[in-house]
Amino acid sequence: MELPKNKKIYFASDNHLGLPNADASREREKHFVSWLENVRKDAAAIYLLGDLFDFWFEYKTVVPKGFVRVLGKLAELSDTGIPITFFVGNHDLWMRDYFQKELGVTVHHHPITLTIGTARFLIGHGDGLGPGDKGYKRMKKLFTNPLSKWLFRWLHPDWGVRLGQYLSQKNKLISGEEDVQFLGEDKEWLVTYSKRKLQKEHFDYFVFGHRHLPLEIKLTEKSKYINLGDWITHNTYAEFDGKQLVLKTWKK
Repeated sequence: MELPKNKKIYFASDNHLGLPNADASREREKHFVSWLENVRKDAAAIYLLGDLFDFWFEYKTVVPKGFVRVLGKLAELSDTGIPITFFVGNHDLWMRDYFQKELGVTVHHHPITLTIGTARFLIGHGDGLGPGDKGYKRMKKLFTNPLSKWLFRWLHPDWGVRLGQYLSQKNKLISGEEDVQFLGEDKEWLVTYSKRKLQKEHFDYFVFGHRHLPLEIKLTEKSKYINLGDWITHNTYAEFDGKQLVLKTWKK
């Protein structure tokens, strides 16, 4: 990708819309929509790195109720020609094709590499990468198993969505968020993962979500690990202007 003059690439992650209740979620949704509206003026592309919802499951003809403001804004921006890419997170594992067909949003289920100008990126949600987190990794295999998804679809949506929302909030293995405090560079699994990847090939930036912490860690003289934080506590995002990637906070 070549970045046009005066254009930027934007990255955001971990909104968890629906949490903790409808009223609080709607206010956070409006806040995020105001950010989307603001970046449209110079966005060459927008990358959303997962967990837009605290729970999401697509039946063949049904999706969870709500979130019309953010879904409508994504469709609007996509219709204007701004490419939007979504990376499935651990809370919205069960995406099918709704985003592609209805919103014009590209969806990835795994990290991807991306070259913007001369900068090379590795981008993904971040769940299940690196050492450790074995309980969640086992849970993810179960939840992404085609048989498990097929059985879940036999639940009536009223029951299925309610059960999914309950488990999403209560089960720490599902959330993968047992500790949202900085653990120290040597204990951050995504930092370890990034360093191991660097041994095989160079990336200027590793960009992930999942940890709910805005982090910027220098891995080498020419490589950085960026965690995008969240839109529950921090309201943080990253902005790439063709020269550098910086973390910022949306305060409007």
